[in-house]
Amino acid sequence: MATFTEKLGNIDRRIIFLVMALSVIVPLAMRLTLPIPIGAGPSQDMYDAVEALPSGSRVLLSFDYDPSTMPELQPMAIALTQHLMTKDIKIVSLALWPMGVSLGNEALMSVSDSLGREEYVDWVNLGYKTGGGVLIVRMGSDIKSVFPTDYNGNPVEDMPIMDEVNKLGDFDMIISLSAGDPGVPAWIMMAGDRYNIPIGGGCTAVSAPQFYPYLGTGQMIGLLGGLKGAADYETMVRIGVDSAPAGTATPGMAAQSVAHLIIMLFIILGNISYLANKKRKGGVK
Repeated sequence: MATFTEKLGNIDRRIIFLVMALSVIVPLAMRLTLPIPIGAGPSQDMYDAVEALPSGSRVLLSFDYDPSTMPELQPMAIALTQHLMTKDIKIVSLALWPMGVSLGNEALMSVSDSLGREEYVDWVNLGYKTGGGVLIVRMGSDIKSVFPTDYNGNPVEDMPIMDEVNKLGDFDMIISLSAGDPGVPAWIMMAGDRYNIPIGGGCTAVSAPQFYPYLGTGQMIGLLGGLKGAADYETMVRIGVDSAPAGTATPGMAAQSVAHLIIMLFIILGNISYLANKKRKGGVK
């Protein structure tokens, strides 16, 4: 008859899959939230840089990602938009990725509707153009020649928000939410270094380490890395705000944390079973 430790080491993988699925589904369904400790770091630097912008400032927000990275980047897009619009900062958005246009528009419209902000006065979505770094260089001298119309085909010349925006140098900050190339590096090299514009960014967790050198050299003012960075920003934006809209990054971090604990538990149980069976059999020669 198999011993308890042998049974422990031979748990049906279907049970493991079921437990892992429940460890993610249940926290999300319950909107479980865990404390998000905020300390000095790239997320705090990003928040402080945006917080320091005076009312009426202009920020270029670039949505350089697609649905495959939406779970990590869309929550930070919403949190950033919430922060900018709450401070009455004008947002001019665009996308270097085709699908980024609709994702960005979704974030902008949902937040602006909740705060009563007006399209073409407080924000505009210029849309998508191909070109990457070359496009950014062209925008450095004349944005309206690159984007004569917005996402909906309306002339930018007729928009109040674009009255004093003619080139990249007219922006107080550029923020790129990036899942790859073109994205943050292109904005740093073609806009930040060339026109001396502060650059902030958001990226997937797996790509965050490659941007740390930019933070060290001061070429970036802050960085939101993956779901943790999004949860950090959600938490900071909601400090002192009554009835803040619910975000998705904070409960997502809770589900991720529970799943990691379950994985660790299975690893511990597997090692206990292995060592116990090895001892019972007198060791492996």
